[in-house]
Amino acid sequence: MSKHQGKVAVITGDSSGIGLATTERFVNVGAKIFITGRRQ
Repeated sequence: MSKHQGKVAVITGDSSGIGLATTERFVNVGAKIFITGRRQ
């Protein structure tokens, strides 16, 4: 079980770059994610 399993993260600016990579990483380790960005 990952230490992020069941945790919640809010990530801003995830449309591209570091924000997107961070979102993908957290999802892969089982965290629940709320994302925001200026573009879809």
